[in-house]
Amino acid sequence: MILIADSGSTKAAWTILSDTGIAETVITSGINPFYQDSRQIALQLHHEFTLVQKKFDAIYFYGAGCLNHEKEEIVKEALLQVFETPQILVRSDLLGAARSLCQNKPGIACILGTGSNSCCYNGSKIINHVSPLGFILGDEGSGAVLGKRLIGDILKTQLPQWLIQDFFESYQTTPAEIMENVYKQPFPSRYLAGYTRFLSKHIDSPEIENIVIAGFQEFIRRNLMQYAQVKSLPFYFTGSIAYHFEPQLRKVFEEQKLLLGKIEQAPMNGLISYHQKVSKE
Repeated sequence: MILIADSGSTKAAWTILSDTGIAETVITSGINPFYQDSRQIALQLHHEFTLVQKKFDAIYFYGAGCLNHEKEEIVKEALLQVFETPQILVRSDLLGAARSLCQNKPGIACILGTGSNSCCYNGSKIINHVSPLGFILGDEGSGAVLGKRLIGDILKTQLPQWLIQDFFESYQTTPAEIMENVYKQPFPSRYLAGYTRFLSKHIDSPEIENIVIAGFQEFIRRNLMQYAQVKSLPFYFTGSIAYHFEPQLRKVFEEQKLLLGKIEQAPMNGLISYHQKVSKE
């Protein structure tokens, strides 16, 4: 019996996989070692991981922020405090996305969720990666950056007045509260990404759709165009932003004449298939 975890900055999905198939699934808050230490992660899991089962043959954790050995060890140490298992593998959410989307075939795997990321995958490992740099310096096309652009346009009155009015009526917030959450509270990227619901609500408005399309264009220009295989390999996407704004994403790919493959809301189903295949080899 194994435990597979897929964690973004906003939420984490945990699935117990037995020899006969999926046993149980639970959702917790996201885990990110760039913002949390091992003690904080362990406390969060003790509180939120509600499944009775805590002993597994192996745990495969794919998470945002797990981009080097130091960050992987932060998460691994926390998992050791919560679960009983002889084998814990902590890897990036990007490898999880690649395994989920591409399985054992080459492709360019992309994440568009709270954050954004991409890699070139040869069917077994990541062979090239453009650093996303986070929502302040990068993360083009992500929920955090789209939300940041929306908030900036709202506060600088760059959008029609009816949209600005609807925004403040919908969220019952103030510019001061927004600034407090962005600059002084934890997880600002998660906070900003929450406003993508407003983008989805008003996607038929040209001004709103332009925010989304411009974000996707930047993601392609500043990230995907750096891969030598950009014209020869298909692109695969996972993440809430890619899923909910699929028409806009497909439109941008058609304009760029790039091959866009499947778009999945979350990588868990693909990860289950991947680990089921691996276990039989």
